[in-house]
Amino acid sequence: MPKIAFLLFLITVLSGCYRLKGFSISDELKTFDVEDFRNNTPNAPPTIQQTFTESLREKISRESRLNRDNANPDIKFSGTITRFSVTAVAPERDATTASNRLEIAVNVNYENARDSKDHWTQTFSHFLDFPSNVNLLDVQDDLITQIFDQILEDIFNKAFTNW
Repeated sequence: MPKIAFLLFLITVLSGCYRLKGFSISDELKTFDVEDFRNNTPNAPPTIQQTFTESLREKISRESRLNRDNANPDIKFSGTITRFSVTAVAPERDATTASNRLEIAVNVNYENARDSKDHWTQTFSHFLDFPSNVNLLDVQDDLITQIFDQILEDIFNKAFTNW
Protein backbone atom coordinates (compact mmCIF):
# COMPACT_ATOMS: atom_id res chain seq x y z
CA MET A 1 0.00 0.00 0.00
CA PRO A 2 2.79 2.54 0.75
CA LYS A 3 4.24 1.91 -2.74
CA ILE A 4 0.92 2.75 -4.39
CA ALA A 5 0.58 5.92 -2.35
CA PHE A 6 4.11 6.94 -3.31
CA LEU A 7 3.42 6.29 -7.00
CA LEU A 8 0.22 8.35 -6.87
CA PHE A 9 2.11 11.17 -5.16
CA LEU A 10 4.87 11.02 -7.78
CA ILE A 11 2.41 11.08 -10.67
CA THR A 12 0.62 14.06 -9.14
CA VAL A 13 3.84 16.03 -8.67
CA LEU A 14 5.12 15.31 -12.16
CA SER A 15 1.83 15.79 -14.00
CA GLY A 16 2.46 19.51 -14.63
CA CYS A 17 5.40 18.96 -16.97
CA TYR A 18 6.67 16.57 -19.58
CA ARG A 19 10.19 15.48 -18.62
CA LEU A 20 12.70 13.43 -20.51
CA LYS A 21 16.46 13.66 -20.81
CA GLY A 22 16.55 16.67 -18.48
CA PHE A 23 14.19 18.96 -20.37
CA SER A 24 10.65 20.00 -19.66
CA ILE A 25 7.81 21.23 -21.81
CA SER A 26 4.79 22.83 -20.21
CA ASP A 27 1.51 20.95 -20.66
CA GLU A 28 -0.04 24.00 -22.29
CA LEU A 29 2.38 23.71 -25.22
CA LYS A 30 1.07 21.29 -27.81
CA THR A 31 2.36 22.45 -31.21
CA PHE A 32 5.42 23.85 -32.94
CA ASP A 33 6.50 25.10 -36.33
CA VAL A 34 9.88 25.62 -37.93
CA GLU A 35 9.70 28.19 -40.70
CA ASP A 36 12.04 27.72 -43.63
CA PHE A 37 15.44 29.06 -42.62
CA ARG A 38 17.18 31.47 -44.98
CA ASN A 39 20.75 31.19 -46.23
CA ASN A 40 22.78 34.41 -46.13
CA THR A 41 26.12 32.80 -46.90
CA PRO A 42 27.55 32.92 -50.43
CA ASN A 43 29.77 29.80 -50.21
CA ALA A 44 27.37 27.33 -48.59
CA PRO A 45 25.84 24.46 -50.54
CA PRO A 46 22.58 25.58 -52.18
CA THR A 47 20.42 23.18 -50.13
CA ILE A 48 21.92 23.94 -46.71
CA GLN A 49 18.88 25.88 -45.47
CA GLN A 50 16.54 23.03 -46.43
CA THR A 51 18.78 20.51 -44.70
CA PHE A 52 18.87 22.59 -41.52
CA THR A 53 15.13 23.33 -41.50
CA GLU A 54 14.18 19.68 -41.97
CA SER A 55 16.72 18.54 -39.37
CA LEU A 56 15.28 20.91 -36.74
CA ARG A 57 11.73 19.78 -37.54
CA GLU A 58 12.73 16.14 -37.22
CA LYS A 59 14.59 16.67 -33.94
CA ILE A 60 11.64 18.38 -32.28
CA SER A 61 9.17 15.81 -33.62
CA ARG A 62 11.35 12.90 -32.54
CA GLU A 63 12.48 14.16 -29.12
CA SER A 64 9.39 15.93 -27.82
CA ARG A 65 5.67 15.30 -27.66
CA LEU A 66 4.90 18.47 -29.66
CA ASN A 67 3.01 18.16 -32.93
CA ARG A 68 3.85 20.20 -35.97
CA ASP A 69 1.28 22.88 -36.85
CA ASN A 70 2.28 25.61 -39.29
CA ALA A 71 -1.07 27.45 -39.05
CA ASN A 72 -1.20 28.36 -35.35
CA PRO A 73 1.78 26.93 -33.43
CA ASP A 74 2.41 27.41 -29.74
CA ILE A 75 6.15 27.60 -30.43
CA LYS A 76 7.75 28.92 -33.61
CA PHE A 77 11.36 28.76 -34.78
CA SER A 78 12.74 30.84 -37.64
CA GLY A 79 16.10 32.21 -38.64
CA THR A 80 19.04 32.49 -40.96
CA ILE A 81 22.26 30.61 -41.65
CA THR A 82 24.73 33.45 -41.23
CA ARG A 83 28.14 31.82 -41.59
CA PHE A 84 29.64 29.02 -43.63
CA SER A 85 33.37 29.56 -43.66
CA VAL A 86 36.52 27.56 -44.14
CA THR A 87 39.68 28.88 -42.54
CA ALA A 88 43.20 27.54 -42.21
CA VAL A 89 44.26 26.51 -38.71
CA ALA A 90 47.27 24.80 -37.11
CA PRO A 91 50.10 26.47 -39.06
CA GLU A 92 53.19 24.41 -39.68
CA ARG A 93 56.83 25.40 -39.96
CA ASP A 94 56.90 25.59 -43.78
CA ALA A 95 54.00 28.12 -43.95
CA THR A 96 51.38 25.53 -44.79
CA THR A 97 48.58 24.42 -42.53
CA ALA A 98 47.93 21.03 -41.06
CA SER A 99 44.18 21.45 -41.01
CA ASN A 100 41.27 23.56 -42.12
CA ARG A 101 38.21 24.51 -40.11
CA LEU A 102 34.61 24.55 -41.31
CA GLU A 103 32.43 26.80 -39.17
CA ILE A 104 28.69 27.24 -39.47
CA ALA A 105 26.56 29.77 -37.57
CA VAL A 106 22.78 29.96 -37.42
CA ASN A 107 20.78 32.87 -36.03
CA VAL A 108 17.58 31.49 -34.45
CA ASN A 109 14.40 33.31 -33.45
CA TYR A 110 12.19 31.51 -30.91
CA GLU A 111 8.65 32.64 -30.13
CA ASN A 112 6.29 31.17 -27.56
CA ALA A 113 2.71 32.22 -28.36
CA ARG A 114 1.56 31.15 -24.87
CA ASP A 115 4.12 33.26 -22.96
CA SER A 116 4.98 36.73 -24.21
CA LYS A 117 8.14 36.76 -22.07
CA ASP A 118 9.46 33.54 -23.61
CA HIS A 119 10.97 34.92 -26.84
CA TRP A 120 14.63 34.98 -27.77
CA THR A 121 17.06 35.41 -30.62
CA GLN A 122 20.46 33.79 -30.43
CA THR A 123 23.28 32.78 -32.75
CA PHE A 124 24.46 29.19 -32.45
CA SER A 125 27.71 28.09 -34.05
CA HIS A 126 29.98 25.12 -34.18
CA PHE A 127 33.08 24.08 -36.13
CA LEU A 128 35.04 21.01 -37.07
CA ASP A 129 38.59 20.68 -38.35
CA PHE A 130 39.64 18.51 -41.26
CA PRO A 131 43.08 17.78 -42.77
CA SER A 132 44.35 20.41 -45.20
CA ASN A 133 45.24 17.74 -47.75
CA VAL A 134 41.55 16.71 -47.97
CA ASN A 135 39.24 18.43 -50.44
CA LEU A 136 36.30 20.08 -48.64
CA LEU A 137 33.83 18.68 -51.18
CA ASP A 138 34.90 15.16 -50.20
CA VAL A 139 34.02 15.64 -46.52
CA GLN A 140 31.54 18.52 -46.64
CA ASP A 141 28.30 16.56 -46.22
CA ASP A 142 29.62 14.62 -43.23
CA LEU A 143 31.01 17.77 -41.59
CA ILE A 144 27.74 19.65 -42.11
CA THR A 145 25.78 16.78 -40.55
CA GLN A 146 28.07 16.67 -37.49
CA ILE A 147 28.05 20.45 -37.06
CA PHE A 148 24.27 20.62 -37.45
CA ASP A 149 23.84 17.84 -34.89
CA GLN A 150 25.63 19.97 -32.28
CA ILE A 151 23.84 23.20 -33.23
CA LEU A 152 20.45 21.43 -33.15
CA GLU A 153 21.22 20.01 -29.70
CA ASP A 154 22.15 23.51 -28.48
CA ILE A 155 18.93 25.00 -29.89
CA PHE A 156 16.81 22.23 -28.39
CA ASN A 157 18.45 22.70 -24.99
CA LYS A 158 17.97 26.46 -25.12
CA ALA A 159 14.30 26.12 -26.08
CA PHE A 160 13.34 23.36 -23.68
CA THR A 161 15.70 23.60 -20.71
CA ASN A 162 16.18 27.39 -20.76
CA TRP A 163 19.95 27.20 -20.14
